[in-house]
Amino acid sequence: VQLQALGGGLVQAGDSMSLSCVASARTFSAYPTGWFRQAPGKERELVAQISWGGGSTYYADSVKGRSTISRDNAKNTVYLQMNSLKPEDTAVYYCGASVGWRIPMSSEGIHYWGNGTQVTVSS
Repeated sequence: VQLQALGGGLVQAGDSMSLSCVASARTFSAYPTGWFRQAPGKERELVAQISWGGGSTYYADSVKGRSTISRDNAKNTVYLQMNSLKPEDTAVYYCGASVGWRIPMSSEGIHYWGNGTQVTVSS
């Protein structure tokens, strides 16, 4: 499964952002999927995750209440909507598909990674 992360760019603090993770195969719908991010000098961290059917989600405390992860399996796509962006949200964002489901999802459990997309939030 190949994943492509779309969206991101330069935004202002307080703005909203939408990222998409598009998969190359319909089997993507069988994989729990997470959005991760990595800031310079920091480890990759989970932002949000969603179960294969979309019925279960989990958010990191840093984005809880201002982010929504969703998926449209008919379009092989997982979305991440983030509102009230902060400069500390600046990072390269990655989507990843995991075979198993655990909360929280770990980087080590990801079987397929998408390319990263840069999100820069200016103050």
